[in-house]
Amino acid sequence: MALNRDDKSPLFSPGVAGTLRLIVYLALACVLMVLDHRGGWLGNVRYALSLAVEPVYRIAGLPSQGFHAATVAFADRQALTEANQRLREDLLLANAKLNRMASVAEQNQRLKELLDTQHSLSLNVQLARLIGVDLGTFRHRIVLNVGARDNVHVGQVVIDARGVMGQIVEVMPTTSTAMLITDPNHAIPVTIERTGLRTVAYGSRAGDMLTLPNIPVSADVQVGDKLVTSGLGGRFPTGFPVGEIRDVAQTPSGTFLSAQARPAADLDRSEDVLLLHDLAESAGPPPPAPAVGPPADLAPDPNAPVAPTLPSVTSPTATPVPAHAASSGAQP
Repeated sequence: MALNRDDKSPLFSPGVAGTLRLIVYLALACVLMVLDHRGGWLGNVRYALSLAVEPVYRIAGLPSQGFHAATVAFADRQALTEANQRLREDLLLANAKLNRMASVAEQNQRLKELLDTQHSLSLNVQLARLIGVDLGTFRHRIVLNVGARDNVHVGQVVIDARGVMGQIVEVMPTTSTAMLITDPNHAIPVTIERTGLRTVAYGSRAGDMLTLPNIPVSADVQVGDKLVTSGLGGRFPTGFPVGEIRDVAQTPSGTFLSAQARPAADLDRSEDVLLLHDLAESAGPPPPAPAVGPPADLAPDPNAPVAPTLPSVTSPTATPVPAHAASSGAQP
């Protein structure tokens, strides 16, 4: 925009007085610059003036600084929130993997125990997995993932790595139902391992205990005694662990002892079980012993040729002479 020449400026006025004032001002400015350059005496003045002017600069820059700080804080908060969310997801995923690994390790341990049981007992067994439970006041049963298509039949014994769990009571095409030994309608013949006493263990409504109500008063039964299957009835093979005596008390009538036993099998934790295919030992007298004969290496071979037998020859014997004849012959 061009300057208006008509305006009256006292500094740039066309008169002589205005020119002299301009020259004086320029000379004063040059003197001040020289003095400041050589002596530096205006530095203190600038320092004092800067103290007075600095708050003005800060106040003028507050809006820009506040906007920048707000932007940075929002960006940092968003970044921290996203990073925190990612870390939480990673932590949850790591915990899930860790729990899964622990579960798989525990499952492998149970499968190893089942395999060791199979090898140690040399049994013909079938592995099955638990897929459902039916636990109530009057029913303690489990559902397995094998059925008639897998040659499962009613009456098969179900065991785990620690002991007897129950027996198959219902078979479907692809699934089967097993009654646990703690079912109120279940009974299993057992033997007290320490003394050899035979009795029967019944299920109870408690769901986790076995009841032995008919123990003779004179029987030697103690807490901690082990119960094993006796084999009576031909259903459960002999020698499988059943439980452990936890309490012994006399019945109200006083004629019997009643005991409570905890099952040996992990009824509430087992996920993999074994179904026995071996037939139970038949009840009755043992089979007759085989006939005893001479050792095979000393017995004659029936296929060997028979040697011909020769007639026996008897040697001639002298005829005895009477004593009186001998004596008469000796006389002249």
